[in-house]
Amino acid sequence: MSYTNAAKDAAVNAIRALLTSNQGFVSMHTADPGTTGASEATGTTYARGSTTFPAASGGTGSTGGQATVTARTGSTTAATHVGIWTASTGGTFICGIPLSTTENFSTAGGTLLYTPTLSAS
Repeated sequence: MSYTNAAKDAAVNAIRALLTSNQGFVSMHTADPGTTGASEATGTTYARGSTTFPAASGGTGSTGGQATVTARTGSTTAATHVGIWTASTGGTFICGIPLSTTENFSTAGGTLLYTPTLSAS
């Protein structure tokens, strides 16, 4: 089944409507988050990064701005997935996305730069 661009845009814009002011938060995960946001990184210096999604147009989805996710310090972290949430802590989990390669962080921590896209196909 093929969807029209208008249907794809409506689906993506419905997801955007879950986000306050179209702002989503990108999380870092050490395994597949499934449908619940499981395996999110933790630690006192860990922080989700924020991004804003524009309205979908032309059936191509909505690409947010680059988000900076801060890895925790004091322990190694291997990020395999990112997630999209409705809040900087807690909130509603929207989706999980596998990274093309595992990102490894040492005990010094670091940042993961990620540009998310919401799409319907």
